Amino acid sequence: MRVKFVAGNWKMNGNLASNEALLQILVPALADIAAAETVAVETVICPPYVYLSQVRPLLRGAKTALGGQDLCQYGNGAYTGGVSAAMLKDLGCSHVIVGHSERRALFGETDELVAEKFAVAQQAGLMPMLCVGETLAEREAGNTEAVVARQLQAVIGRSGAAALRNSVIAYEPVWAIGTGKTATPQEAQAVHAFIRGQVANADPAVADAVRIVYGGSVKAANAGQLFAMPDIDGGLIGGAALVAEEFAAICRAAAQKH
Repeated sequence: MRVKFVAGNWKMNGNLASNEALLQILVPALADIAAAETVAVETVICPPYVYLSQVRPLLRGAKTALGGQDLCQYGNGAYTGGVSAAMLKDLGCSHVIVGHSERRALFGETDELVAEKFAVAQQAGLMPMLCVGETLAEREAGNTEAVVARQLQAVIGRSGAAALRNSVIAYEPVWAIGTGKTATPQEAQAVHAFIRGQVANADPAVADAVRIVYGGSVKAANAGQLFAMPDIDGGLIGGAALVAEEFAAICRAAAQKH
């Protein structure tokens, strides 16, 4: 059975005071969920780079991992403004988001660059959380599967299907991020099943093992229905990750037997 996975992506939000206030409420709640041991749930918090050192000690006792929101495709060196995989590891990160739709759309990251970052992360011992998903225009044109397949195949072509075993795939329909809209559980399940099928074409064992999570305006109100779908293994949470009670409720939903 695949262990459920819930990651909180704080995006470019937070400050020293608000981060501490959030985690003072969230950490005990996550510790309680872990102690209940209904269904195992792996949780990760991804704050902005500049707050990794603050957040790391505050997570103690929560059995929650630390993740980066992105990384540079290059190693340490003359790359002003970059943050390397080695730096993330040094700060205690075990995970890193790669290919988030905002990086693709706003910062021009190509499928090839995302695939390179995925490989660099794994080479450093980080678990990449690979984001794939279509825009509203692409969905309305009936291109959802083609877009998702292209994004996924770039990584398989660069690192091989076996590399996906040590990763998490996040399906994030771009039209449902930060808009309040969300795919229905059935719509999300259909794309998750398609993704698993694409991986199965290359390696059925990896397809069965890899966790595919949903990342489109997940809230406490819809988390249970989404996580009950057979191919949805958790969530990559944006706005709701900034509200302790909401994020804890989402993690609690993942910990329920479905």
